[in-house]
Amino acid sequence: MTSVVPLQRVERDDPALSIPVEGMTCASCVAHVEKAIAKVPGVATVNVNLATERADVAFIGSPDAPAVVRAIEAAGYGVSESTIELGVEGMTCASCVAHVERSLMAVPGVIAATVNLATERASVRFTAGVVSVEHLADAIRRAGYEPRHLGSDGASADRERAVRAREMTWLRRDLIVAAVLTLPVFVLEMGSHLVPAIHHLVMNTVGMKASWLIQFVLATAVLFGPGRRFFRKGIPALLRGTPDMNSLVVVGTSAAWIYSVVATFLPQMLPVGTANVFYEAAAVIVTLILLGRYLEAKAKGRTSEAIKRLVGLQPKTARVERDGRMVEVPLPEVRAGDVVHVRPGERVPVDGEVVEGSSYVDESMITGEPSPVAKIAGTQVVGGTINKTGAFSFRATKVGADTMLAQIIRMVEQAQGAKLPIQALVDKVTAWFVPAVMGVALLTFVLWAFFGPTPTLTYALVNAVAVLIIACPCAMGLATPTSIMVGTGRAAELGVLFRKGEALQSLRDVSVIALDKTGTLTKGHPELTDLTPTAGFGRDEVLALVAAVEAKSEHPIAQAVVSAAEERGLKLGNTDRFEAVPGYGVAATVGGRHVAAGADRYMIALGHDVAQFAAESARLGAEGKSPFYAAVDGKLAAVIAVADPIKETTPQAIRALHGLGLKVAMITGDSRGTAEAVARQLGIDEVVAEVLPDGKVKAVQALRGSGRTVAFVGDGINDAPALAEADVGLAIGTGTDVAIESADVVLMSGDLRGVVNAVALSSATIKNIKQNLFWAFAYNAALIPVAAGALYPVTGTLLSPVLAAGAMALSSVFVLMNALRLKMFMPVMAAGVPAADARSESSPLKAAA
Repeated sequence: MTSVVPLQRVERDDPALSIPVEGMTCASCVAHVEKAIAKVPGVATVNVNLATERADVAFIGSPDAPAVVRAIEAAGYGVSESTIELGVEGMTCASCVAHVERSLMAVPGVIAATVNLATERASVRFTAGVVSVEHLADAIRRAGYEPRHLGSDGASADRERAVRAREMTWLRRDLIVAAVLTLPVFVLEMGSHLVPAIHHLVMNTVGMKASWLIQFVLATAVLFGPGRRFFRKGIPALLRGTPDMNSLVVVGTSAAWIYSVVATFLPQMLPVGTANVFYEAAAVIVTLILLGRYLEAKAKGRTSEAIKRLVGLQPKTARVERDGRMVEVPLPEVRAGDVVHVRPGERVPVDGEVVEGSSYVDESMITGEPSPVAKIAGTQVVGGTINKTGAFSFRATKVGADTMLAQIIRMVEQAQGAKLPIQALVDKVTAWFVPAVMGVALLTFVLWAFFGPTPTLTYALVNAVAVLIIACPCAMGLATPTSIMVGTGRAAELGVLFRKGEALQSLRDVSVIALDKTGTLTKGHPELTDLTPTAGFGRDEVLALVAAVEAKSEHPIAQAVVSAAEERGLKLGNTDRFEAVPGYGVAATVGGRHVAAGADRYMIALGHDVAQFAAESARLGAEGKSPFYAAVDGKLAAVIAVADPIKETTPQAIRALHGLGLKVAMITGDSRGTAEAVARQLGIDEVVAEVLPDGKVKAVQALRGSGRTVAFVGDGINDAPALAEADVGLAIGTGTDVAIESADVVLMSGDLRGVVNAVALSSATIKNIKQNLFWAFAYNAALIPVAAGALYPVTGTLLSPVLAAGAMALSSVFVLMNALRLKMFMPVMAAGVPAADARSESSPLKAAA
């Protein structure tokens, strides 16, 4: 959801800096900050204002914002930071990325800058109040590229797609024109060399001189028509001393064209026997590189399909109540508090709470679960989901950028724009790659000119041009970002959101998965799991009586009993003389029958012998369940157990994690007995029980202490510190906002199968990136020597510049196609498939039904 808004050019004028300072509370703080800033070299005057919380700093020379920020932080105060994303037009290769990053980092106050070739975006972190968007835009222009401001509304996304579509149209037009003009040139020159009949036809009709003139006209039209885009970018880059791929193309094709022009019009200036023309090489190189660019643009469009699909989930309009009547308004005009009506088959426009009606809603785009979810008054609905059957109205609670879908899109975009640690190698290489290639090309020319066979000048030119063309580092620049784009997009489709792209790499290296228990392994709320009656009492009879009593209590266990009775459709009788005995239990009269329910000590106090249930109680305790007893009319009636049941998919997920070679640990605040019982059931390797939130952090540190990489999975507020501490934090998407904000990865489905899929997808993506990098690096390493003529002394083989251009274009297309294979990634554990082994989760009550 981004916009394309041209940024205005501004003139920089920084006689002073005005920096926001956080943490000042009194005049003494002001003095400390002023004193610290005054020590920075070059500072002329400093004025710190407590009311505005700003430091105004004037310099004798150029402002040094980073030094001032360091001084403020060293004094114990903070400086606000901001992050912005800007679009960058005109980048074509990895060296372009390096140029833009260097230019942005040179802006005083910029802390970090990351540029992504595939998404054509720059993410910049800078000191608030020191750097403006205009300064950043100006830096991008100085690097030779055009900045775009990225907004956050639906219309802006349409504008960006329009810009991409326009670029594709121009590329297609230029490619067609270049191909039409190049074909006659190729036939006239290369056809004459390859087919004797064509040579004789040309010689006997138009003649060699006229053939060269025709080639000159057509090749010139190609170079300065469709090929002008290379000159427009490549020549300024050369003049700045920061050559890029366009510069290589310009130097290579221009050398071939100029040599051919001299051979055509001033052959006497060349050594005898060297007056040859290479118009076809210049024209074909431009055409093939345009073809490669066009194929790259199409493939890059496919890499961002996940975002397009997510944006497409938003309806354009919504039916809302305004002034007592129903009106249809554009989606951006829906306000929080509006009552929105949804008919069968329509998409829910925004997030909200159902106020009237009922239906089933397909939420698979959020959770990955295929089964529609029942919606009644009081339940939450999510924008973008599909209403299946009934009609309902809901009150909008989150609109615009606050909706869950908008947040998901934002997360995916941020992850796609991330730069993984593995990219550091690419950055180091590409920083010197293009200048090095130009050096190799020059060396190639010199060696062939002095030591090559006759005609030496021809050989020198052909091989130098081949080196320039074959070495364009497009594939290097696309190797990592395209895989990240496709991988994170595919993950989003599977309900796994990478909030931080770096987690894609670090998750692959995890050796221990640490899990919170409540809400992660389990459902997060107690349910009735067992009810074993004594002779003379029926299961439903006891349940109905106990539920009638427990309905008067607010205890979670009481609510579990009542919910179980309601699920079975039991009618609850009227209660009288309700009594709650703290720490023991409850009692009441239900339809004339006295009913008591509580712990074993309550039963003993009432004179009942619970020994007959000793074995049953021991079994329930070993399974991590909480047993209690019921007595009816003075007789022990049943033993009942309540537990926070394990999610049906948990055993399956734990087995799959073990299958991936991972150790599984459980960190919980529950009692050790309950925790170990759950661990035995699930086959968990390590247990850390009875811990507070800070204890979870220490537990994560202890697990990591043995040199292992730890991922922590949790859902509650008390899990947030551990999520932040772990090497990778994975939040259950059904959990709290605090937990989600602390995590690196969000599992929208709410079950642990997402962890398995996230780990598997991480491995697949990193493997894909390594394949791309190997291809890109190996391709250049192998073919540059061939282009330089290294095989000529041995086999007589030389690489034509035309073939070099084709190979260069194909290398980029190969990398993109390989990255797109990630779109076919199949989840290790598909959502909606029931667990093969759910023995511990099945309720005897449900089974009996």
